[in-house]
Amino acid sequence: ERNKIYAEICEAKIGSEYFEEKIVQTFSGAAKTKEVQCETITVAEKGKPGTDKKHFLLPPLSRQHGPVGLHDPCGSTPAWNTPGLCNSASSITLAESAAPARSPEEQECHSGAILTSAKLQQDLVVMERILMENIFQPKLAVYRQIPVLIEPVVTSDTKVEEDEEDEEEEQEEAAEPAESPAEGAGPRLELLWSYRCDLTRGHSVSSMAWNKANPDLLAVGYREFVSRGKKKGLACCWSLKNPMWPERIFRCEHGVTAVDFSLARPHLLAVGTASGRVAVYDVRSRQDTALLDSSASLNKHKGPVWQLQWVEQEGGAGDKEERLMCISGDGRMTQWFIQQRLDCSDVMQIKRTESEKKKSPGERERKSEGPISQQAAGMCFDFHPKDTDIFLAGTEEGHIYCCSCSGKEQILGTYRGHEGPVYKVAWNPTSTDMFLSCSADWSILLWHRDSHTPRLTFTSVTAFVHDIKWAPQSALIFAAVNEKRVEIWDLSVSIFDPVLSYAASPEGNLSSLLFARNAECLLLGDSCGQVGVWLLPSLAVPSADQVWLCSPGRGSFP
Repeated sequence: ERNKIYAEICEAKIGSEYFEEKIVQTFSGAAKTKEVQCETITVAEKGKPGTDKKHFLLPPLSRQHGPVGLHDPCGSTPAWNTPGLCNSASSITLAESAAPARSPEEQECHSGAILTSAKLQQDLVVMERILMENIFQPKLAVYRQIPVLIEPVVTSDTKVEEDEEDEEEEQEEAAEPAESPAEGAGPRLELLWSYRCDLTRGHSVSSMAWNKANPDLLAVGYREFVSRGKKKGLACCWSLKNPMWPERIFRCEHGVTAVDFSLARPHLLAVGTASGRVAVYDVRSRQDTALLDSSASLNKHKGPVWQLQWVEQEGGAGDKEERLMCISGDGRMTQWFIQQRLDCSDVMQIKRTESEKKKSPGERERKSEGPISQQAAGMCFDFHPKDTDIFLAGTEEGHIYCCSCSGKEQILGTYRGHEGPVYKVAWNPTSTDMFLSCSADWSILLWHRDSHTPRLTFTSVTAFVHDIKWAPQSALIFAAVNEKRVEIWDLSVSIFDPVLSYAASPEGNLSSLLFARNAECLLLGDSCGQVGVWLLPSLAVPSADQVWLCSPGRGSFP
């Protein structure tokens, strides 16, 4: 209707005196500022040799054509008189400088490429380690035995803040319980930090191993504290530069029971699981898949791999070759060869000994028919520090065998003293004829290689002793963990009581321990998935005259 009225007015105004042509000014709308985003415009210098020839080809300039800056290079017509020239020039300039708009899918792909770039990840790792160093600097300085950086004290101008700080300090001192003389006099452990994260929560620390080339890299194996088959195993590599998150995470279908780094190839990590699987991972790779796996081997273990270790032995040509040794619950001690695939051969089979308990002939005959009863489950082993052809093997029966990898007689001696499964055996690194053993019968036994009866028996609490380790700085100091406490024994001080007994894990049970290689610290793993780094007190290193306690034939042991 309005269009019809407008058409009638246009027809009526022709020749009418009521209409007049006049120029009017329209109202301009409010200016709107809009930000745009485009890619960075790359600018580069470009040179071209010039000659005097082109100046003669150009038409002569005339004053009537106006300024040179506004002259049209294609002719003598001024630029503002050429129709459409300004619009076309501006459109060409915008087309050359502006970037094409991206769709949301393209922007998302571009953002994902930035987030997954290797350079960004490397920058984030450096930034993360700088932050960790700032947070844990006092603790790391104590660990590395270097001076601690003290932050400058910021003085406050107001006296009110100083009074509040003094009151808080007085309240904290009043809230601290008074130590008894017995607790304050003895040595104590100091917690520096703990390796833990959300992934390890609910798992139990089964084993720990330092990297032979990098003393700041620690491998930790995790499994269920109570075997129910609900949680998968983990093998994590922790770095001293980031105690809050592991550098590498390797997930396994079953619980991890043993880990160890290679000596000849420090980037290889061997992992044993509760299902009998042996896998070798390359810690240089961020992939979760194993480099080698024993799943396809015909000689794979049928029971849990309770311990594994890389051992250097002399080869056929006199050169040393590194082999992976494993002991399993199926009663086999095996050596694995790292080739195109992982394969093994049996070093020995642990035979089950006759029980001292009298049984009826029919029952004994029935058990002798079963193949499971003919082999005893292997629990642990340790190779001699000087002669790698000799090793100790602890069994579920409570016996310890001294064995040889070569020769007709594999078993050189049998040590009977424990009433439960032997969890760990350890040669003394200095007095190489002495070794320790711990068991589920609550005891720790000190043995001499030439005697089949224990020299000393250490028992302090009625709890399973899960792990033992000799201190690297002394031949008379060793550490042991039972379910709730860690004990430090110094044989030069006392053979009846430990010099230190500390409840290091009030939330869970202690499961494993490991001495630091380049610091006076002790690492303790528990059933909650934590690995605590504890500073050891200054323990006196025995002199050369005190080492006679570990020498055979002196009659110092009962």
